Amino acid sequence: MKELWVPKLEVSKEIHPQEMKNILEKEVPLVPVDVLNWEEFPYRPRVHFRIGHTGQAICFTFYVEESHVLARFENANSPTHKDSCVEFFIDVKENGEYYNFEVNPIGTVHLAYGPNVKQREFIDPFLIHSLMKIYSSIGTNPVDIRQNLREWSLTAIVPVEIFVHHQGLELSGLRARANFYKCGDETETPHYLSWNPIDTARPDFHQPSYFGRLLFE
Repeated sequence: MKELWVPKLEVSKEIHPQEMKNILEKEVPLVPVDVLNWEEFPYRPRVHFRIGHTGQAICFTFYVEESHVLARFENANSPTHKDSCVEFFIDVKENGEYYNFEVNPIGTVHLAYGPNVKQREFIDPFLIHSLMKIYSSIGTNPVDIRQNLREWSLTAIVPVEIFVHHQGLELSGLRARANFYKCGDETETPHYLSWNPIDTARPDFHQPSYFGRLLFE
């Protein structure tokens, strides 16, 4: 099991995610998402992330270089995993139940909570739009391969209020289980990368037993 230190960042509560990206780049090291778990999907786009927290929010930036940037879905809780997608799954109480943040390149968020892929409860789209702050380097308009994009980054500020099943969640000192992913089910070359390895017969990110550990400052 991999472990990752999540530093506390001293920032303004009202900080814009583009500013947060700059702070993360100054203070937090890059971490690769590069584990190929399934031989039948050998394509490995270049993917890294940085993660920190403010005490009131988890903040992360993903950086992606890939051959086909696809972003069609614009509505919250759409199947963003079919687009180019970066994902952050976190079990804040280490009890096997987790939130899955799945975000496409234009910032569309799919977010649910539960113990496995078949038992998920969507988080209210109103809360996603009103609470989360997202900045994409390529904007918010749908894109596909015809526009010849190859690189993008995405920054998200995820306040503790979005963890609706854990009211009063304290980030400072938190020990959590988590994994980070890159996928693209309907891109030209489907791919499935993870930060912490997954030992299953087929691609399946909904595997809390294969999450790594996050140690929050």
